[in-house]
This record gives sequence, structure tokens and C-alpha cells, in this order.
Amino acid sequence: MDFIFMLTRDDRTVTDCLEVLDTIEDLGITHIGFKDIGVDPETLSKLHTRIKNMGATTYLEVVSTHREQALASVRTATELGVDWLMGGTWVEETLSVLQGTSIGYLPFAGEPLGHPTRLAGNPDRIADDCRRAEAAGCAGVDLLAYRATDADPLDLVRAARAATTGRLVVAGSITSTDQIQALASAGADAFTIGSAAFDGSLQPHAGTLRSQLTPVIGL
Repeated sequence: MDFIFMLTRDDRTVTDCLEVLDTIEDLGITHIGFKDIGVDPETLSKLHTRIKNMGATTYLEVVSTHREQALASVRTATELGVDWLMGGTWVEETLSVLQGTSIGYLPFAGEPLGHPTRLAGNPDRIADDCRRAEAAGCAGVDLLAYRATDADPLDLVRAARAATTGRLVVAGSITSTDQIQALASAGADAFTIGSAAFDGSLQPHAGTLRSQLTPVIGL
């Protein structure tokens, strides 16, 4: 299962993202993501270039639950040339913007609400969304399992896994190695961690970002 380190806190790219890369560059993290809010476009471009130069796969996750803002994020993804685009629910419009690129698209399954985003939807809804995404030509789904409001997180992961052959990424509010191991058992292909590392939640008695990330990388 892949670990995607998100350079984000509370669903915003951290303002010192470039300095954070300096701190973690030698840890061997091979999947790194960010949001298109929190920093200016010039910083975002520098950030993406730096991550690619590290040899890592890049991810941009759409935050907005408003159509026009979400599609603006899709256009930003194409301008940057990220490897993967995560989030959003406007599947057909997004795929149209991505046409002709090599960007893999992972829309949200379920109904994202608010900011920071919560997830509404029971296992049946999640499974239906996964099947629709795959039929439309998406590469998989982005599942905010641990932000669920209507169901047990692992029930949602298992429902998604049974409904799609695509890439299943679980994002948001993952704060422990126990959760990560449970996600692996439930069939997730990848998981993201951002805020928990910056907040110190992964290792409450450790003080540095490197200390937070090291046990996750080793799983």
C-alpha cells in the first residue's frame, strides 16, 4: 500500500511547503501531494517541479465543493502536469478537461460536505459511485473514509474495494498506524497523511516532522 504524503494542513497547502521538502527530501517518500489553495501559483509551480525532481509521483487534490472552483482546480492540475488528480464530483466535466493528458483521475466517492471536508454516504452509495466512476473511465476513487458521517469507515473501504478494480486511495483524518494497517486489510491501494504529521498526532511524544513520518514510511 502506497503512502502519499500531503503537504497540507486543514485542507490547505502549508505556506512553507518548499522548506518542508528540504526537510524530508532524503526520507525516500515516493508519493507527494498538495492542494491548489494555501500558496500562490508561482509557489505551486515551484513545488511541483521540486517534487518531480525528487523522483516522486505527484498528486493534486481538489478541495472545493463548488463546480466552477473545482473545475478551476482541474485546469491547474493540467497546467502543472501532475500525475494524479484526486477529489471533486463533476466526473464527466473533469474527464473532458483532462482529455489528452496522462493524468489519472480519482473522484470522490460519496458526498463531500464543507471545509475541512466531511463525507456523507452509506456503503451502498459509495459502491454505486465507484461503479459509475469506473464506467466513466476514471482510474479509481478518492475515499474520505475516516471523515464519514453516515457509516463505519472500514465498511466504506470494503464496499469501495468490492465495487471497483481501480486505484482506491483513502484520504483524510488518518492518525495512527492501527488505522493504516486496517486500511491495508480492507483493500486500500494507498492512503494520505498531511495534517496528522504536521500536528504531531502520529507520534505525540516526538517533536519533528521527520519523526512523525518515519514510522509511516516503514510500514
